[in-house]
Amino acid sequence: MSSDILDLGKREDTLEILLNNLRSAKTDIDKKSADDQFNSFLKETIKQEAAFTYPFERLKTVGIVDSPDGTLRIINWNIEQEDLSQKYHCYLLHRDNKKIIISELNDNSANLTLKPDGILEADNWYGALYYKIIPKEKGSKKSYILLGWDGNSSTSTIKLIDVLYFAGESPKLGSPIFKLNKTTQKRIFFEHSKKVSMSLKYEEKYDRIIYDHLSPEAPALAGFYSFYVPDLTYDAIYFDKNKWVLKEDVIGTNPHTEERKEVYIMNERTGKTEKVTIKDKWENPEDSKAPISGSKHSAVTPETDVRPEEKKKEELNKKIYKKDKRDPNNLNITTGGEMDKKRRRH
Repeated sequence: MSSDILDLGKREDTLEILLNNLRSAKTDIDKKSADDQFNSFLKETIKQEAAFTYPFERLKTVGIVDSPDGTLRIINWNIEQEDLSQKYHCYLLHRDNKKIIISELNDNSANLTLKPDGILEADNWYGALYYKIIPKEKGSKKSYILLGWDGNSSTSTIKLIDVLYFAGESPKLGSPIFKLNKTTQKRIFFEHSKKVSMSLKYEEKYDRIIYDHLSPEAPALAGFYSFYVPDLTYDAIYFDKNKWVLKEDVIGTNPHTEERKEVYIMNERTGKTEKVTIKDKWENPEDSKAPISGSKHSAVTPETDVRPEEKKKEELNKKIYKKDKRDPNNLNITTGGEMDKKRRRH
């Protein structure tokens, strides 16, 4: 093990203690003091080249996100204030050729609008926790789509989509690449009620970012985003010709998996319950080779769900209760049959 890794391990011991002090602080003043100590020590730690890949597994409440192409690492964390607002820190570790460039994003949300729409510099950041990096290339230029979260206030939460790129060594946030119907935006914000959660995720298979569509709880609350909730429909933006284009009312899908799981079924021959292993995926119910029942199924509705034995009973009942058109005055009381003509005259 290299000396750099051993040193990072020792520094992580100290960072863990400082982070625990931060998370246990009760007042805003105590939180700021503990945060300053943690931030200062972390800033020195990440200057080591090995910090670009070191896992920092014990820093449980610090977000560490790596881009799939291995060119960007984001390290950021939040400090919740007594009024439930948030303050954020963020470091960008960017590999440019063989050199690693470290940049700090400074939270200036107090002096910005809630949802800024311009291109932002590193010292003029709105503050958020990023949890997903999606690298994109256009010729020799590379950008990174970021998915993030902001605790915002005591009544609402914000999810966001932004784009990060580097002009030389300087990071910039925002670019007019999001086409939403007739408008083009540099980033996208979704504000919703604190009472609910919102799904915002990237699906690599379809190269799309899919998310819950938000609606007000009542028409009269339109524009009051603390009352916006998911309405059980989904929208998505697709990457098309270097733009992210909106498509509304899309169908969400579960990720494909080849994992296997164990289930219990009844063995029809022995009458005993047995454990079998199957693929953990959806099975076509019309597939005669489906592993659960091994028999062909077809979808039914309550109106069509009539089993063969029930159908026989139904037909028999129709015969038994068929309307009797005979004249009751001509029926034999004993046999129920019709009397012959001779007896009828008497």
